[in-house]
Amino acid sequence: MSSMSPTPERPRSSRTAAVIPAAGRGVRLGPGAPKALRVLGGTPMLIHAVRAMAASRAVGLVVVVAPPDGAPEVKNLIDAHVLPDHTDYLVVPGGATRQESVGLGLDALPEDVSVVLVHDAARPLVPVDTVDAVIEAVRAGAPAVVPALPLADTVKEVEPGPPGDPEPVLSTPVRSRLRAVQTPQGFDRDTLVRAHAEVAVDGEGATDDAGMVERLGSPVVVVPGHAEAFKVTRPLDLVLAEAVLARRRANDGF
Repeated sequence: MSSMSPTPERPRSSRTAAVIPAAGRGVRLGPGAPKALRVLGGTPMLIHAVRAMAASRAVGLVVVVAPPDGAPEVKNLIDAHVLPDHTDYLVVPGGATRQESVGLGLDALPEDVSVVLVHDAARPLVPVDTVDAVIEAVRAGAPAVVPALPLADTVKEVEPGPPGDPEPVLSTPVRSRLRAVQTPQGFDRDTLVRAHAEVAVDGEGATDDAGMVERLGSPVVVVPGHAEAFKVTRPLDLVLAEAVLARRRANDGF
């Protein structure tokens, strides 16, 4: 290149990374190991979630945000399981809330990452087609993308009262306009970093990163989710997840 030429701008990489906040205790599943370390089909849920992100050839890095005092344990756990060759991983200690943990995961990303997925460790069975659809929509220009499903049930807005007491209904939203959101949620990196820097959230912090982007005024779009991307929160969900896994193994022959 001639010395007269202006320095070209560094081309914007489209490298994609996934951040998995896994620092929570998972109290709704009862006492015992943190939810992300519960075993599903003989393998910890967290490993299933990491593999679900790594199943996408577009994902080059998975950042697992561990309990603040549990990063070495989580790193040893991942080291003990096989991941695809194209995927690197990092383990970083998390914070007191999910929002803090996602922020710490963002801080750990290399400069060349421009698309970020944020995925719940408690959604271990999300199919790769859903992951790819989210990434493609971000790469096509959407600042924030959420996989979501239409609701099967009618939803009522109520005035909350003491547990077990009858609660007055305030309204019935139009079901056709409602979606139940899942993960991975996908973001243009700069947009998500700005949301975490600028959006103040009270109490336990944000549990929905796309909601933080909405509060910036940036557009958020929905792509079709998948029934198998459900969240494993209660003991009954574990039963369903084991059944899905057993069916996959029967179909895939492994």
